[in-house]
Amino acid sequence: MELAFPLEFVVAGTPVSFQAARAEAKAEWKLRVRDASRQALPEDYFASGGRIAVTLFYFPAAAMQGDLDNIVKLVLDALSAHIYVDDGQVERILVQRFEPGNVFEFASPTAALADALSRHKPVLYVRISDRPFEELT
Repeated sequence: MELAFPLEFVVAGTPVSFQAARAEAKAEWKLRVRDASRQALPEDYFASGGRIAVTLFYFPAAAMQGDLDNIVKLVLDALSAHIYVDDGQVERILVQRFEPGNVFEFASPTAALADALSRHKPVLYVRISDRPFEELT
């Protein structure tokens, strides 16, 4: 079955950096991302071969330690060969953190984003689209 985009889901926990020393921690985080994504996927789907845009909003419980860009690679790797065939298909990545006291008032959040906003922190909101230019108009 072909995927219907956009796909959205929430991953509980603190993202693991691509630079993490422990290979087990990186593998566990990628598995957690895949498991969380399964709630947004239909049965018998096949990975998309088209153009992809990924949005990541990280809501930490306290001021974030480390660099924001280091959390992107493992998330993209977790979704590769799962939601899309290869991470080379990703044409746009939007990533932002919203630390406590610095949360934006979203005018009309989707159900998944509202879920992320209401959950116990830390959480990562993930949105995958097949329209890389959708927000550039």
